[in-house]
Amino acid sequence: MIELRPFSSLGGANHGWLDAKHHFSFGSHYDPKRMSWGSLRVWNDDTIEPDTGFPPHPHSDMEIITYVRKGAITHKDNLGNQGRTEAGDVQVMSAGNGIVHSEYNREAEATQIFQIWILPTSRGKAPSWGAKPFPKDDRSGRFVTLASGFEADTDALPIRSDARVLGATLKAGETVEYEIDARRHAYLVPATGAVEVDGVRVNARDGAAIKDLKRFSVKALEDSEVVLVDAA
Repeated sequence: MIELRPFSSLGGANHGWLDAKHHFSFGSHYDPKRMSWGSLRVWNDDTIEPDTGFPPHPHSDMEIITYVRKGAITHKDNLGNQGRTEAGDVQVMSAGNGIVHSEYNREAEATQIFQIWILPTSRGKAPSWGAKPFPKDDRSGRFVTLASGFEADTDALPIRSDARVLGATLKAGETVEYEIDARRHAYLVPATGAVEVDGVRVNARDGAAIKDLKRFSVKALEDSEVVLVDAA
């Protein structure tokens, strides 16, 4: 099954400094049909204006992955971690038993991110944060694991979840296949471009909710940058 969720159908709000679209129920946006997808709980499409951002606020027991699409995001938390993550790169925060953090756009242009929340498999652990560059050329024509709860994915940022976050950059006409246990849940969003997932067209920032499949193909209709979550 592949359920298309067009960008135009997403809930959200424009706060001036933040234009947020929500693939799932989040904050004041509630849609009982889009509460989660397996252990994937949140996929927010955020545009943050220059010199603005999220002031310090707390989280606990959630794996929070930030994929930067444009610009850069600057992180600071009460553990002493600080870092700037730029377009194409990824940061991961395991909120564990509690963390307070801020995320600001210190750039001269608007920053665009996907913020992805995945439920952890264990609760009450020590919080942590990390970031890593993932050059787009290294993902050309294939999926690369960006964040993972599996020890075998040694090059990925670690998360405490039965899930993977993957990225691929595809030139127009290229096709990549992905194998998945039919009991798991996949959610795919093109950051840019347009693709066909087993013949279903998915435009930039649309979502494709996928389940009950053992394999699916992703064909680029245009040069495309794709993000995929494979979750229990």
